Amino acid sequence: MDKPKKLYKYEPFSDLALRNLKRQSVYFSSPRNFNDPYDCAITAEIQELTDEQLEVFKSYFLIREETSVELKNELTQYTNSDLREKLRRVVDEVITTQKDNFISKCGITCLSEINDDLLMWSHYGGRYKGFCLEFDTNYEPFNKSKKVTYSEYMPKLNPLPFIIGEIDDQFFDLFCLKSKSWIYEKEWRVFHVQAGTLFTYPPKALTGIYLGPDMEQDCLEIIALIIGGQNPDVKLYRGKRSNELFKVEFEQVNYTPHIVAKKLGLIQ
Repeated sequence: MDKPKKLYKYEPFSDLALRNLKRQSVYFSSPRNFNDPYDCAITAEIQELTDEQLEVFKSYFLIREETSVELKNELTQYTNSDLREKLRRVVDEVITTQKDNFISKCGITCLSEINDDLLMWSHYGGRYKGFCLEFDTNYEPFNKSKKVTYSEYMPKLNPLPFIIGEIDDQFFDLFCLKSKSWIYEKEWRVFHVQAGTLFTYPPKALTGIYLGPDMEQDCLEIIALIIGGQNPDVKLYRGKRSNELFKVEFEQVNYTPHIVAKKLGLIQ
């Protein structure tokens, strides 16, 4: 799936967000701190193996030299019904263990395809007083982002890869699946092997900053000074409420520091 050319990260106007902006870093937080109780905590249903799949499973272990005699005997003696139940329990335990291990260690940073949604600004952009960072997805870590999908139903997993120890994409898809209630977020995610980690992105990765419509002037100036001192190519956009649509509209702004404006004779 093609990534958007740009992805956006909403931030409140806070000490931590400003420090990360100055550090040119994004934070990978633990999914245990997410506000959606289902997020990264989905209990997937295990698909029932067909007779054909059971034969594939039996053949896989029967031809392996390392398969114990006891297991080979069990495989030949079990009825398909008994084997399905046993495998279901085994796979469920494997998935639970792997999922708990993943959640306990992995860090995630969340991004969006959009920068003008009212709910996003309200929930994540400091109630319109924060800002939204625009990233070029050609650069790390944003080039590794994965799209979140939304569904009304819990997923069903094919158990065979788990049985033979080859955990595939369907397992990792569990961490990019959310309820349709969150579809307005149009979310993409980047994963890190360790939660609580800051990742310093290349300066060119940040291409724009969108300022909330209720951001105060002195806050705007703080952001403009941070960017002007380390990445003057980043464009600033000031937000305002549309008079025609329920959305935030943006217009590019050019900020001239007070001392520079004074030297240029723009102010007394």
